[in-house]
Amino acid sequence: MTVDIYKFDESILGSDSPDPLRFAFVKKHSAHAGGSSMPVPPPQQGDILSRITSETTTKNNKRCLYIHVPFCRVRCTFCNFFQNAASRKLVDEYFDALMKELKEKAAMPWTQSGIFHAVYIGGGTPTDLAPEQVRILGQAIHDYFPLAADCEITLEGRINRFSDELYQGALDGGFNRFSFGVQSFNTKVRRSAKRLDDREDVLNRVSELAKEDKIPVIIDLLYGLPYQTKYVLEQDLKDFMSTGAHGLDLYQLVVGGTAPMLNLVEKGKMPPPATTPEKAGMYELGAKFMAEHHMKQLSVNHWAIDNRERSLYNSLAKTYAEVLPVGCGAGGNIGGYGMMQHRTLDTYVKAVNEGQSTIAMMMKQSPLEPLFAALKSGFDRGIVQASKLPAFMGEDTFSFLMPLFKVWHDKGLVELQERSLVLTLAGSFWAVSLAQACIQVLTSEMNKNVPKVSNN
Repeated sequence: MTVDIYKFDESILGSDSPDPLRFAFVKKHSAHAGGSSMPVPPPQQGDILSRITSETTTKNNKRCLYIHVPFCRVRCTFCNFFQNAASRKLVDEYFDALMKELKEKAAMPWTQSGIFHAVYIGGGTPTDLAPEQVRILGQAIHDYFPLAADCEITLEGRINRFSDELYQGALDGGFNRFSFGVQSFNTKVRRSAKRLDDREDVLNRVSELAKEDKIPVIIDLLYGLPYQTKYVLEQDLKDFMSTGAHGLDLYQLVVGGTAPMLNLVEKGKMPPPATTPEKAGMYELGAKFMAEHHMKQLSVNHWAIDNRERSLYNSLAKTYAEVLPVGCGAGGNIGGYGMMQHRTLDTYVKAVNEGQSTIAMMMKQSPLEPLFAALKSGFDRGIVQASKLPAFMGEDTFSFLMPLFKVWHDKGLVELQERSLVLTLAGSFWAVSLAQACIQVLTSEMNKNVPKVSNN
C-alpha cells in the first residue's frame, strides 16, 4: 500500500519557499495536534465511565493526574480560557468540592491499578489557593495516589502575590516543581496583556524563589505579544537567565475564541500581535539564544538549565499518557476515551455534592490514537523514530509516510536519517503542523480503505 502524497494540498505538504521557517505554512491553528474522535451520547457516558474506571488490568501506559483550579483575579487579554473571577468565598467552596472529588477519583479501581508519573495543578491560577489549601492538596495527592518514586508534581501560578507562606505550603505539601506564567518581563508588554506586576517586581521575586533552590522554578514566556519586538524578546531571555530559574517554556502566541485582545485590536486600542513570519523570527532568536547559552533542549518548546528540570508532564500529557482529570473544567483521557469536566462552577460543585458524574462531554478516540500519540510525541521532541511508531494497517508507518517526509526534506523542514526524522529549525517551529499533517494523511488513507456499508 502506497500513499499518493500529491493529492494533498499545501496545508499538508507545505509551501515551496526559500524561507520555510517563515512561510512553509500559513499559520499555526492550534497549540496541539489531535486526531478525530466521536462524541459519546450522554445516556451512554455513565456506563462507559463506570466500565473504564473499574478496569484493573494495567496496560503499562504512563499516567498523569491533572487538577484544575478555575480562578483568576484578572483576565489576560490573550486568554481564551477564563472561567471565574477569584474571591475567597468562591475559592473556599470550590476547594471543598475539589477535595471530595479528588478522594473519590483516587479510590477508583483504575486509579489504584497503576503508577502516576506526573501531576499538574493548572488553571486558571492555582496560586489563588490559600497556603494551607496548597499544603492540604499536595499532601492528599501523596496520601491518595500511587505515585512513581520520581513523580513530578507541578504547581502552576502567577508570581503576583506568591508569598513566602505560599512557598512553604507548597514545600510542606510535597510539590517539587513550580511553573510561573511570566509571559514577558517587559512592563509595557505586561501591562497591555493585563499582567499585574512590573518588570522589577517579577525579576526580584523569581530570583528569590530560584535562589531558595528547594524546588525547581520554571518560567513560561510567550513570543508574539503586542509591543513585544525581537529586541524585547531578547531582553526577556536575558532577564530569564539573570534570575537563576531552572527552566524555560517558550510558547508561540495563538489568539482565538473570545480573547479580549481580538476586540482591543479591532477597536484600535492595541497594536496587533506579531504575524506568523514575525513569530517565526522570534522563535529562531529564542532557539539560537538557548543554544548559545548551552541550555538542554527537552522539546521544541522547552529548555532546561540543568537536569532538575524534566518537563515530564508536558512531554507525557501532550502526547501519549492517560490523564485523569479532576476539577471544574479539567480535561483528560482514560481507556481510549477523552473527557471534559463541567466548566460551570455551580454545575460542577452540585454534581460533586450530589454524587453525580462531573463529566460534561466524552469522546471516543480514534482506533489510530496510539499511533497519533507516538507521532505527536516524536514531533514534540524533534525526532520521529521508526521503532517507536505502531504499525499502520499492517504496514510500517515510517515507510508508509516516507513520501511525505521526502517532500518535507526537500522543503527544508526535516532531515532524514536511516530510520528516523529530525526536525530542522523550521520544522521545529512548525512541529504541530507537521504532526497534524501526518494525522490527516493517515486518517484519510484509513477512511479510504474502510469498506462502505451498502444501504440495500
